[in-house]
Amino acid sequence: MPLPAIIVKWAGREFPIEDLEDSTTLADLKKILEEKTDVRRERQKIFGLKCKGKPAVDSDHMRDMGLKEKQKIMMVGSSEETIMKAMELPDVKPEVVNDFDIEEVIIAVPQRQEFLDKIQRRVSTIKINQFTEPRENKKLLVLDIDYTLFDHRSSAESAAELKRPFLHEFLTAAYEDYDIVIWSATSMKWIDVKMKELGVTGHPAYKILFHLDSASMISVWVPERGVLDCKPLGVIWGKYPQYSAKNTIMFDDVSRNFIMNPQNGLKIRPFREAHFNRDTDRELIKLGRYLKLIASLDDLSELNHKKWERYLEKNGSK
Repeated sequence: MPLPAIIVKWAGREFPIEDLEDSTTLADLKKILEEKTDVRRERQKIFGLKCKGKPAVDSDHMRDMGLKEKQKIMMVGSSEETIMKAMELPDVKPEVVNDFDIEEVIIAVPQRQEFLDKIQRRVSTIKINQFTEPRENKKLLVLDIDYTLFDHRSSAESAAELKRPFLHEFLTAAYEDYDIVIWSATSMKWIDVKMKELGVTGHPAYKILFHLDSASMISVWVPERGVLDCKPLGVIWGKYPQYSAKNTIMFDDVSRNFIMNPQNGLKIRPFREAHFNRDTDRELIKLGRYLKLIASLDDLSELNHKKWERYLEKNGSK
């Protein structure tokens, strides 16, 4: 008998998989995916499929995995074309992101009442799944995922290959002075999956306070820029009054995400092309030193985070 159709996400694309039969195994699914993606079966790693309470293996039948109609699962793995290009060491050009400097925005966006009302509605309606308790006298660090902690576009055999270098060391050090929140402009399901596969969830050296997804974001209108989605920190501050502009800092590779709180945002260099850059990227090491350096300050919003490297250079030896 036919099984429910599923959707496999890989390298930023979605592949509908239909016509699965009662006899279809995970190995059969990998064969189908090899034809669709050019990722060889032995390079594929599929997340989100379990059989009888355990991660599915190739010999398991899809009928025993409790599939739901249009269920989305994630696959990582490098295509043969990507591997060949990597061997040729091409001249990689950075991806163009439609972003802008906060300083270019003339309108006082944070003061617009209509946007403040949107924030209040988010505070009133969102439900936060808190993993641990806020700690006394700790500042707040809010982190993006894609291109900040994880290269979500490149393909790989495992999520670990796409993890930004020194991620766990960075989070361990930051946790000494900051409660940590993960905020991504994706769905909560994929945030949870990514954090588990990256080894962040349940890590023994640090804890994440909670996750926020796109449902906690708001849209604002900016002259000459149009409608932009952003991550207003007021949503967190409205839920947790112990945090404020004075003790919060946000890292994101896209500056428009902190347009409502430009004084609290630090635009991190994006981590792309993980295969080429993971041996040289040291961004998290330097940012960890910056966080440690400013942790004792009374008001983080008085800093110009755009010049964080200059501040680190000037004060790092003290």
